[in-house]
Parts: sequence; C-alpha cells; structure tokens
Amino acid sequence: MPLLIECIPAFLDNYIWLLRDTDSGCTAVVDPGADRPVLDALARRSWRLDWILNTHHHHDHTGANLNLKRATGCRIAGAALDRHRIPGIDLALDDGDVFALGRSEGLVISTPGHTIGHICFWFARDCALFSGDTLFLMGCGRLIEGDAATLQASLLRLAALPQDTRVYCAHEYTLANARFACTVDPENTALRRRLAAMQARSERGEPTVPARLAEEIETNPFLRTASATIAARLGLHGSSPTDVFAELRRRKDNFI
Repeated sequence: MPLLIECIPAFLDNYIWLLRDTDSGCTAVVDPGADRPVLDALARRSWRLDWILNTHHHHDHTGANLNLKRATGCRIAGAALDRHRIPGIDLALDDGDVFALGRSEGLVISTPGHTIGHICFWFARDCALFSGDTLFLMGCGRLIEGDAATLQASLLRLAALPQDTRVYCAHEYTLANARFACTVDPENTALRRRLAAMQARSERGEPTVPARLAEEIETNPFLRTASATIAARLGLHGSSPTDVFAELRRRKDNFI
C-alpha cells in the first residue's frame, strides 16, 4: 500500500511533511521546526510518532527535534556529516543508505551545497522526493556552506530521478521563484502557464507543493543551465552551465 503524505504548515512558509507507512502504521515527520503543529496533527489522527527525518541542520528544520523526542519517544535520523549539528540524532545516514519506515524504503541522497551535510530522501515506490532546501519548486536553496558547482551537481543528481517523482520541498517559495524564473526565461510558455496555475492555487489558499519532477525540468531555471536561451539572457552566451548557475543564483539572491 502507498505511503500516506500530509502537509503540516509551520511558521510563515515552512512545510513539515507527515509520513505514514500504511502497511505497518510506522509514522515520521520530515524537518520539524515547530513541535505544536506536529503534536496537533498526530493527536487528530491518534497516531504515534516513530521517526524524525532531518534533511539538514538549520533550526527551522530541527528546532522541534528534542521536544518531539521527549513527548513521543521517537528516534531521529539525519546526515552522518551533520551528526554534531542535529539535535538528538540517533541514526546517522550516509549517501546511498536506505532508510526503512516500516515497509516503505527511502534512499538517502547526499545533496551538499545549501549546507555541507544536506541529504534528501527518495521513496521510489511512492515516487516521492523530500528535497529539503536543495530543490524548491522552480528554484533551489541558497549557497550557505557550498559553492555553485557543488549545488549544481546535487541538483543534477535529483534531476536524474524518474520524471514522475513528486517533489516535496520544505518551503512555500513557489510564486517568488516562478516570478524570478520568468525574468531569465521569458519565452518559456510552460513556465508562464505554470505561474498562472500556481497563482490560482495560492489564491484558493492551497499549497503549491508537491509538483512532478518533469515540471521542474521544464520550468526551473536552475535545472536548465544548459539552455542557450537562458545563457544569452544573462549575457553569458557560450559560458559553462556552472557559470550560468552561479549567475542565476547571484541574481536570485538579489531578486525582489
């Protein structure tokens, strides 16, 4: 049976993902920055919490670790590289490890760039990718602990997953990302259609996340750095995809 996935909004624009393996009843949350929304969601469903999965160490993704562990007795899994920065970690994971949530299996993919130890979880059976702050819808994370080449390589690893993979990122940044994407890829008709669709969803009060990886490959400029059109738009005709990526990231950092 499939993995149940539910969205728990937190703070202004964070998403905590609640996962339940329907075969075993084993339950996890991904990147809990706040405890009360998680505890309320569990109480409404009369579910126990077995695991916390952390994609990286930032406080808005790990801030509820210890409170949830005390309240529920859950265990915490995160990157081995970040074991010293993830509160309460019990299980240290490396690239290529398989995390078992009951009968649901998530492949651990190392995706440094936003942070050195960032990891993603890909549940192949359910075509579900929990991408943290590496891959956003029509965007990507900031370069906080890595460089452009490192983050670009991480994104290319994710882009190589099956295109029907659904991307569950950790923030509702979609509209701002889409507006920026339109400034560097204005002739992309799929991008304009997608922006309109995302605006409609936002106006209805609906999350824009998740989306299929195929849509990201078609409209996310950070996955389209080999595009001659985008390079020319940036004044980088003939430059390497890594140079294009670095310029995209620089411009997005200053986009209002």
